[in-house]
Amino acid sequence: MSDTNEKDIIVSELPAPLSQSGERTWAMLAHLSILLNLITGILGPITALVIYLVFKDRSRYVARQSMQSFVFQLVFWVGAGALAAMLWFASIIFSILIVGLCLMPVAFIISLVPIAALIYGVIAAIQCSEGVDFKYWLVGDWVRGT
Repeated sequence: MSDTNEKDIIVSELPAPLSQSGERTWAMLAHLSILLNLITGILGPITALVIYLVFKDRSRYVARQSMQSFVFQLVFWVGAGALAAMLWFASIIFSILIVGLCLMPVAFIISLVPIAALIYGVIAAIQCSEGVDFKYWLVGDWVRGT
């Protein structure tokens, strides 16, 4: 009788799988978390990671989409934002020596990457809300292996 109760307890502790609608919603929210970066600067990747940690055992689709969003935001929002900030700082410092003027176009172009990342994240969210298995360019195949 003790074995039966243990099995019932173990089965009842397993998280319930998400519905298809729930999967779409959470995958969409993981991608839309990039919009939090506009207000907070960094909460987007943290939100995507939290969604991954909460739903990784309930839905492979949500886990894959939220991990993609997390890695994408780290690389293209945080990474490119930090690189753009460093280039702007360097161009201001070096502009005293005229060398920085050559860096300003590069800093401007790199500054467009986080803006493009926002747009791409919204596109990913829209496609996930429609049930498409979205895959970020460059990041999607890398994340699929994790």
